[in-house]
Amino acid sequence: MRITQGAFSFLPDLTDEQIAAQIEYALAHGWAVSLEFTDDPHPRHTYWDMWGIPMFDLKDAAGVMGELKACRAAHPDSYIRLSAFDSTRGWETVRLAFMVHRPKEEVAYRLQRTEGPGRVQHYSVVRA
Repeated sequence: MRITQGAFSFLPDLTDEQIAAQIEYALAHGWAVSLEFTDDPHPRHTYWDMWGIPMFDLKDAAGVMGELKACRAAHPDSYIRLSAFDSTRGWETVRLAFMVHRPKEEVAYRLQRTEGPGRVQHYSVVRA
């Protein structure tokens, strides 16, 4: 099973050159780039661990790619996500996020749905 989260998630994994091009796009728009990692990529798990601090002052993709290389070396069996944050007044949100690294063996999830009285529905998450 392939975890599909963020932009490009239904495409084959991006090469480092393609990742660098997306970083250049984000930096050209003035967005701050950050890296996050986790071993639990469930969609409801929104708080991943930060790799360093957001890179607000970078002007070149090489700095982010260097941090990505270090993060991959430190966490080879984790999922790594790149996020680009737009701090422009009125936006102040993540404008781009996508996976830049996956473990060799991905986790699988299965949702079990239980109907309750009225409109209540209960979901439990089971790692397959």
